[in-house]
Amino acid sequence: MAVLSYKYRIEPNRAQATAFGDMLADFCQLYNAGLEQRIAAYRRGRISVSYKMQANELKGVRCAAPELARWSFSAEQQVLRRLDKTFKAFFARGKGFPRFRARARYHAADFRVGDGLTLRKSGKLGFVGVSGEVKVRWHRQLPSAPNSAILTRQADKWYIVFHVEVVAVERAGPDSVGVDFGLSNLIALSNRETVERPRWVTRAERELRRRQRQLARCKRSSKTRSKRKAALAKFQGRVAAKRRDHLHKVARKLVTRFGRIGIEDLNIKGLAGGMLAKHVHDAAWAQLTAMLDYKAASAGVELVKVDPRGTSQTCPECGIVAAKTLSEREHRCQCGCVLDRDVAAAKVVHFRAFGFWPGAGRGSPSERVAA
Repeated sequence: MAVLSYKYRIEPNRAQATAFGDMLADFCQLYNAGLEQRIAAYRRGRISVSYKMQANELKGVRCAAPELARWSFSAEQQVLRRLDKTFKAFFARGKGFPRFRARARYHAADFRVGDGLTLRKSGKLGFVGVSGEVKVRWHRQLPSAPNSAILTRQADKWYIVFHVEVVAVERAGPDSVGVDFGLSNLIALSNRETVERPRWVTRAERELRRRQRQLARCKRSSKTRSKRKAALAKFQGRVAAKRRDHLHKVARKLVTRFGRIGIEDLNIKGLAGGMLAKHVHDAAWAQLTAMLDYKAASAGVELVKVDPRGTSQTCPECGIVAAKTLSEREHRCQCGCVLDRDVAAAKVVHFRAFGFWPGAGRGSPSERVAA
């Protein structure tokens, strides 16, 4: 049983949008108050405040602050849970102490469906504290009744994200494939197919620079600056949406065609901090990996991650390791193997993932040696 997220655009009227904005502002204030309480309690008496302690005080806080009492009680509990998760993550990693949140950067609220958020028979949504019903663009049906949801604001648009439990359906093909992530091509497959990288950032670069210059020329805290900033965020949101849509289609085609997929377990965070950071971010390998992960789970596909070291330096025919520079885009080996560099790497990924070379089959182990 996998838990998937289904995102829908909602269209509140002007009064409802104002109410949503006030709700997020109040939740942000509650978050900051909870953080301040934890810091003060530890500084004064070395007392570690837990979620349970703050949740027990929430009713009294709602009585003292009437603006909080108009919203869902369970949604405000989720705010305190979010704060508690932030502290647990800080103690786990040992750095990144929780910080106070600005209202302009607080964009999401968690809800329990049926408690604070209701799905009406009319197909619209009802929120505690928000008058009327909120229209939803149901571009696809929910597979089952959701248990929780997130209300989020992105570039002055409102969305609802439902969390739904989905049973894995066996609909994958019988074949296996190795996938190599690249920058010249988005991916290369062990069956010699490639998918070109659209280069979204390069296409949008000129318009992005123009909008950034417009923003830089504005006086700080002016109305014009806020308008330019919103326009820039909207433009970047469109670029991100195009990239996300393309990656969804690529991932869906892979899990539909193949029953077993081998990919590289890349250190994407490290690669994104190097000289190719701009292109790595534009390729969005991490986003594609995450999509493959959950789509494979829901389709009953086996997804195997392998060590990426040496995949592009190893010959898929004889197993000899020969160093190449990034500018060398063709694999040439003394054994006579000539392949596209990324395709050769995809074949090596396939062998490392499944123990046999593409086309050999499970019952025909190869004599070749993997690196």
